[in-house]
Order: sequence, then C-alpha cells, then structure tokens
Amino acid sequence: MGSDYMTSPFDDLLKPVDEHLIVHNELMSPLILGNRIKIHSAENGIPDLDLVKIALLGIPEERNSVDYLGDELNLNEIRKSFYNLYPGNWSSGISDLGNLILGNNSEETYGRLISLLTILFKKDIIPILIGGSQDLLYSVYRSYDSIQNTVNIVNVDSNFDLGDSSKPINNLSYLGKIILEEPHNLFNYSNIGYQTYHNSQEEIDLMDNLYFEAYRLGEVCSKISLVEPVMRDADIVSIDMKSIRASELSSRQKFSPNGFDGKEICAISRYAGISNKVSSFGIFEYKSSNEDEVTEMLISQIIWYFIEGVNCRILDADFNNEDEYNKFTVIVDEYELIFYKNKITSRWWIEIFGEGSNTKLKQTTLLPCTIEDYETAKNGNIPDRWFKAIKKNIL
Repeated sequence: MGSDYMTSPFDDLLKPVDEHLIVHNELMSPLILGNRIKIHSAENGIPDLDLVKIALLGIPEERNSVDYLGDELNLNEIRKSFYNLYPGNWSSGISDLGNLILGNNSEETYGRLISLLTILFKKDIIPILIGGSQDLLYSVYRSYDSIQNTVNIVNVDSNFDLGDSSKPINNLSYLGKIILEEPHNLFNYSNIGYQTYHNSQEEIDLMDNLYFEAYRLGEVCSKISLVEPVMRDADIVSIDMKSIRASELSSRQKFSPNGFDGKEICAISRYAGISNKVSSFGIFEYKSSNEDEVTEMLISQIIWYFIEGVNCRILDADFNNEDEYNKFTVIVDEYELIFYKNKITSRWWIEIFGEGSNTKLKQTTLLPCTIEDYETAKNGNIPDRWFKAIKKNIL
C-alpha cells in the first residue's frame, strides 16, 4: 500500500474508481489532472486526506427522481473528461474518493451521504458532488446539522422545486422539505436563473413572502457579476443541469431551449469557488449517455472552474483591521446603512442589525453586497438584499 494511502473511517461508504480509468491515466501525459490528484483505487484504497482540500464524490442515486426508469447512472465519462484536463496554478490538494455505495433505498443513501459529508466537513474538506437527482440536496443540507446553526443555500436552477412537501420527497419537492422540516437551520435560499414559465405564480409569491432571493435567467445573463455577492454568502451551492440550455448538451440531457450557456455556467461556478464561505458544491440531474461526450466535458469544466475559484480565495472579511477597508454610512429614511469596502479586493458588505427574537444571525452581521447596492442607498432607496435579510431576521 502506497505511503499516500491508509485505512479510512469511511471504507465501507465508498466504491473505488473503476480500474480502466486509472489505466487510461497512465497512457496520458503525467501533467493531466488524472495523474496529479489522489484517486481512490481498488489497489491502494482510500487516499490519505491530510493535505486534501477538495474531494470529488460521485452519487449515482436517482431513485427519487420523478423521471426514474430504473437506469443505472454511470459517472465514468465525467471522470475521464475531468482527468484529461490540465490543472491551473493550484495549491489545494485534490482527491477523487470514488462513488458513494448506495443504500437499499434512497433514504438509506441519504443517511450514508450525511455520514460521509460530516466526516469531510470535520476535516475541512470541500466536497464536489456529482449526482443523480437533486433530492440529494436535502441530505447535503441535513449534514450541516451538527456543524452550524444557520445554512444558506444557493441553487442554480430553472425551477424552485418546492413541490408538495406533504408527499414523499422527490427531485421536484426537496426544497419544501428543507424549508418545513426540523431542525429549521435554513436562513437564506437563493435561486440563480429561474425561468418564470417553469414555476407557478404561487411558488414565485411564496419565495417572495419568505424573503428568499430569486434571480431570473435574463437578469443574470445580462449581468453575470450579480452572482458574486450571492455566492459569497452561501454555504451550499447546487447546480441543476436543467438550468443549462439544450444546445449545450447531449440529447438525453436536453431540457429547455433557454438556459445558461457553457461560458456563463462556468463563470457562475468560479464565483462559487471564490467564495470563502462555500463548503460544499454539487452538480445534479446528470443523465449519462453514450451519444457523445459534450455534457461530460461541460461538467468537468464546471468542476475545473470551481476548483480554480477555490485556489483564488482571498480572506478579505477581517473588519478588525481598519487599514484594510473603507467604511461608508448612508441615511435612508429612518435607517442608517453602514457599508464596508475592502481596499484590496474592492468587495462590498453592508451591516445587518441583530433585530428581533431570532438570534441565529447575530453572529454574522455583515451581508455581502455590490457597489450598486451602495449607489442605490445613496440615491435614497433601500437595497433589496438588505431589506430581505432584515425581514428574515425579524421574523
């Protein structure tokens, strides 16, 4: 057994990467990612994770998808495509842990995933989940229960997936379960790229009434930088492949003629990686196909850009050092709005006051924002993100 490998507390949770993928790496350049990362193999076992910052994890579970027809989800082509890429100027250690061994049913898989993610979080490792159906996001959310009291989710999706929470969970109703089931640790949910005609007016109104954030596809495409402050405040980021336009994908993956193009979804992924707060990242609703490799290539590039973002992280939220930021105060109506701008990164924050009975937010009193939010306040208007955060804190 190699020196980089060891027995692991989750040996019985993970299936190694298929041997033919590892053999394929040996035929390629020693500089590709497949030859630069630690891979869980049948021969060597689970890698030593001491120096690992990012871990790939396949979860071929889709039995709670409303479209499930009994097919077995194969993630090998994504891995092959990802392994063939070249790394950037990265310092973060990367591992591919293989696939989660599925339970006898989806609920058992959820429990196994929670156990695995809890271990990774305690090791300060960021999991990149390559998944089947998006109801897996419920177990990702639940895995934070023992880690922190409040969780912010950002979902890149054409749909809100609120569904009917009174019925068993599926990939179109997991958000309703997240919102309603105890413990109530969800503080904020943000949707990036929803398409109005894929969502009922009742769902759109509910998002507004809960003071969650939702950004329409056209709004994001016209200014992709809108995503940055939203990602900066996220713990969990999830991408639904149905948010990507059909022309970018294989025929089995096609969902809608409208959606993000490859460049846009990779930019969004990089914003997620740059966020100092994001601690898990998932790509869901993948449908394997033998038609071509374009979907798999796009997913591997989405992963690449997320890892690139993680390696570009800058800790710029230390407001104890007055030399590192500028402070601005704006009076709007009866509110005193206090903004902060980091001198090095030029990123903006706005102060949130710990009002009301909800004490969860009081440990995090600064909300990421943009210079446009500052300009809005200077023009005498309340920034929308600040207003929604205050409303959630009061309720």
